[in-house]
Formats: sequence, structure tokens, C-alpha cells
Amino acid sequence: MLTLAFDTATAVATSALVDDGEVLGERFSRAQTLLEDVDALLRQGGAHPRDLDVLAVGIGPGSFTGLRIGLAAAQGLALSLDLQGAGVSTLAALAAGAPGALPVIDARRREVFTLAGGVPVVLAPDRLDLERGTICVGDGARRYRELLEARGAVVPPDGDERHLPRARFHAQLAGELGPVGGIEPLYLRVPDAERSVR
Repeated sequence: MLTLAFDTATAVATSALVDDGEVLGERFSRAQTLLEDVDALLRQGGAHPRDLDVLAVGIGPGSFTGLRIGLAAAQGLALSLDLQGAGVSTLAALAAGAPGALPVIDARRREVFTLAGGVPVVLAPDRLDLERGTICVGDGARRYRELLEARGAVVPPDGDERHLPRARFHAQLAGELGPVGGIEPLYLRVPDAERSVR
């Protein structure tokens, strides 16, 4: 089964082409170049868009704009290629790439997205439930490295690939398939635009 997976929820967009568990290609760039990345992956894998069987798309939490770009691209591809798909939590994919680590995504406004008891939450980084030696990964862990390390957490070096929610894990985690148009983003708070009019 040929799966195209991508996630545009964070500052670094990730995409991958996976055939029955074998990673044929993986790219990292920006949300704005997602379709170019998809084209490059298909060419790299010697595949045609019509060869695709499944889409796996990141649903966040993360950037509102990034999420909209990713979901719109998934819906367009699904409509034109008659594909089904599955939404995958960005936090779950990040955690899958770093077993045993706590995923921490920068939520801006001096907050982070993370998992608490397996449930996605948004909170201030100084409120993270940490034990000494907890490994924290993600762009939020990098941004708040000093604070987290002062509390006993371990944050890998900035260049460590565990800080990226790699799309190969989205393909691996894709569960029950359904209409891509029914995939909903995981928003943990209202967008800035909505806050400004309240």
C-alpha cells in the first residue's frame, strides 16, 4: 500500500512516501512548498500520483495557518485522486520518533503543546509535569531548553532529528481510513484572529 504522508503544523513541514512500511523518500521544508515536495517524492519513488493508495495528514496541534495548508492540500489530492486518508496527531508522530520522550511543540504566546496522560494539552512550559531525566523533544523543547534543563529534563542537541515530527511516523500511525474531507484539525485554543474580535 503506497502512502503519502505529510504534516505542516510546525515550522518545519515534513512529507514522506512509504510503501508497505518501506520509506521511499522523506523531505523537510516549509508548508508553502508542500506540493513541490510531494512531486519530488513521487519522482524519487518512481511513482505516479494515481499509484497512491492512502493519505496520512498531520492534524496538529500547531500553527493554524500551517494546518490549513496541509488539510487543504490533502483534500485537494483526495478529491482529484479519489483517495481515502487518516488524520494523525503531530504530537503522536513526534513521540513515535523518540520513544520514551515527551513531545513539546512551540505554541507561541509563551506556551507549548504537549501530552499529559496521553491527552493533548496547551500550557506554559514551567507547568510541564517532568521527572528528572525526562527527555523532551520538539521545537518547544528547543525553545525552552534552559527552563526545562533547569528542572531536570534532558533536551537533545538542536540538530537531533528527534526534534522533528517525521512524516514516516504519520504513515506508520495512520489508523482507520475515511473521507479526507472529514478529517478535522486538532485545535487546542482559538486562533489569534478570533481572540482579537472578542
